[in-house]
Amino acid sequence: MIRTRFAPSPNGPLHLGHAYAAIVAHDRARASGGEFLLRIEDIDGARSRPERAQEHVEDLQWLGLAWDGPIVRQSSRLAEYADAAERLKAMRLLYPCQCTRADVLASAKAEGPDGPIYPGTCRGRDVDPAGAAWRLDMARATALAGALVWRDELAGEQTARPEIFGDVVLVRKDAPASYHLAATLDDATDGVTLVTRGLDLFAATHVHRLLQELLGLAVPVWHHHLLLVEESGRKLAKRRGSGQGGLGLAEMRRSGADGLALAEDLRVGRLPTGISLGRGLDIRA
Repeated sequence: MIRTRFAPSPNGPLHLGHAYAAIVAHDRARASGGEFLLRIEDIDGARSRPERAQEHVEDLQWLGLAWDGPIVRQSSRLAEYADAAERLKAMRLLYPCQCTRADVLASAKAEGPDGPIYPGTCRGRDVDPAGAAWRLDMARATALAGALVWRDELAGEQTARPEIFGDVVLVRKDAPASYHLAATLDDATDGVTLVTRGLDLFAATHVHRLLQELLGLAVPVWHHHLLLVEESGRKLAKRRGSGQGGLGLAEMRRSGADGLALAEDLRVGRLPTGISLGRGLDIRA
């Protein structure tokens, strides 16, 4: 049985891109008689706001989407994240890092999918772990895991290349876990068999596949769909709203718009002026 999920972060309003992502996950599950879960990723410190989480729930209901089982909140799983981090530390795969973003920008010598690659400044050093982030020693981790593959429904089988990220942060200074660690653990705990998400997160799957191997987690299939983009080609973002002159979902809902009609428009590709589905990536296995 296929089980999918939609996992918004309550740090801003949902927009049409979120609606599209939720519909893809919902419809993919329903088409196969599977289950669709809702998870709230609410561990982003003060930026995670309970009122936003409730707004997101109401937005999804307005679109006519229904989920199976209770809503899961990441804030209920802090012990699981801490336990996984301790396991990785015991394997000598994590090290503390006190470098700031400015430090990384000043010392990086290469670019990765998330920006400048951390050059390993704190690796092997005696760093005070108090208030530090914890990074994955990528060279040690990939050597331990060996060759790995993963499969995307649209792009086919992929060879995992997590080294393109460098030593990623798995435990942030300001949060119990990074996206990489929390999302990977959550999907395993929730029994998600098909991870649907936008193409902008395609590369992150290389890291997630490595973490699954290191922690002995089940390996799902992925489905990375196209993104809704503005005329400039930029993906929609919470900080910019839903595009040129567009509104967030909550604002549209409160203005009396028809959520069911909007959802059907998104399903068939009828999009507001100034917004389109972006192009796919030229992805090589």
